[in-house]
Amino acid sequence: MTELTLTKTRLFEGTWEGALKCSEDTSAKPQVDVTYLGEPIQDVSVEPAEDIGLWRLRFPIPKESISDGVQTVVIADHTTGKRLDTVSFIAGEALAGDLRAEIDLLRAELDMLKRAFRRHCVETM
Repeated sequence: MTELTLTKTRLFEGTWEGALKCSEDTSAKPQVDVTYLGEPIQDVSVEPAEDIGLWRLRFPIPKESISDGVQTVVIADHTTGKRLDTVSFIAGEALAGDLRAEIDLLRAELDMLKRAFRRHCVETM
C-alpha cells in the first residue's frame, strides 16, 4: 500500500499549497479529500511535480471558513482515510481576549523573574 506524506509549502493569496510524496514510485495520481465542516472543498488540484513520486496539492481556502472562532480544513488520504494535515484559522473577538490574557500572564512572569534576578544580584554582591 502506498503511504502519502504531505508537507505544506505555502499559503498565498487564499490558496493553500503543499507537496504530496508517495512512499512508492508510482505514476498513479494520489487521491486526497479536502473538507471543511465535513463538506468537500471544490477546485482541489493534484498535479505531478518534477520528481517522481512527488505531487503538488493546491486548493482555495473557502471564504466561509474566514469567520469568528477556530475553523479547520482537513486534508486526508482518500484511500485510507488517514488525516494528512489540517489547516486552522483563528479569528475574531475570542482571539483578542485570549491574546490579551496570554500577554498579561507573560508580563506577570517577566516581572517575577526581574524581581528574582535583582534579588539574586544583591545577594551575591
